[in-house]
Amino acid sequence: MTVVEAVRVLDGQFFSGENKADLEVISACGADLMSDVMAFVKDRVLLLTGLVNPQVIRTAELLDIHCIIFVRGKSPSRDMIDMAEDADIILGGTKLPMFIACGKLYEAGLKGGGTRKI
Repeated sequence: MTVVEAVRVLDGQFFSGENKADLEVISACGADLMSDVMAFVKDRVLLLTGLVNPQVIRTAELLDIHCIIFVRGKSPSRDMIDMAEDADIILGGTKLPMFIACGKLYEAGLKGGGTRKI
């Protein structure tokens, strides 16, 4: 599934990086605790979170995550958008709660992928 397809499934929008949204993802991680995200580490993952602070961008950059979708109608600040653009990270958003967003992506075919060794 591509990022643009994922955002479409979630009736979402882009905050930045829409021009790179043909990027393919094979798994998703839904978490508000960045320590949980760090434990999930997978290749080509899409991160869904309701946490809207710079720590999310830093964690994604550290783990080579190239797409973050904010749930529950949350929006990143201009500083976060600038950080994401500098790190080549796509930012999107949906009004859906995390549980529904994850379920819709799973139902649309985003099943998971192999773990990555760090």
